[in-house]
Amino acid sequence: MKFLIASDIHGSRFYAEKLLKCFEQEGADKLILLGDLYYHGPRNPLPEGYDPMGVAQLLNGMADKLLVVKGNCDSDVDGMISVFPFVSEAVLVDGGKQIFLQHGDRFSIDRLPSNCGDAFVYGHYHTGFLRRTGKILVGNCGSVSLPKDGTAHSYMIEEGGVLTLKDISGAVIVSEKI
Repeated sequence: MKFLIASDIHGSRFYAEKLLKCFEQEGADKLILLGDLYYHGPRNPLPEGYDPMGVAQLLNGMADKLLVVKGNCDSDVDGMISVFPFVSEAVLVDGGKQIFLQHGDRFSIDRLPSNCGDAFVYGHYHTGFLRRTGKILVGNCGSVSLPKDGTAHSYMIEEGGVLTLKDISGAVIVSEKI
């Protein structure tokens, strides 16, 4: 299976539409969202095309293809406008590799979960990267709508035990086998 992993849409219908186009162009089977879907958060500017209800409508239309991890800006009210559940964390097993998924507000490259398996992927910090910490591959898929520290609007692809960070145009930034 092919998984597209993204985070931190923060209510931007403009970037949610771009993400769904990437999902289609990639031919991914599942879209994994690592939180912060609708609200922009008090420390962030309003993203381009801010329309949280529009984002909810887009995502609700593909609920059967979603796995959504709750972020620190996602509230119980967000669950009321979503026809899909939010989970606190998830584990993906593909290509014989175990990948721990969490928003990144509780764990990070500096504070790995004890049960992260072969890889840990998160969002929250809006800075996309792939790095090794010992035997564990750690990745941040960045932010679809509000990247920080000069990083690209980005997402990740996981397929067959390989993680690939791409910019929103689909160009590969970095790729590494788990």
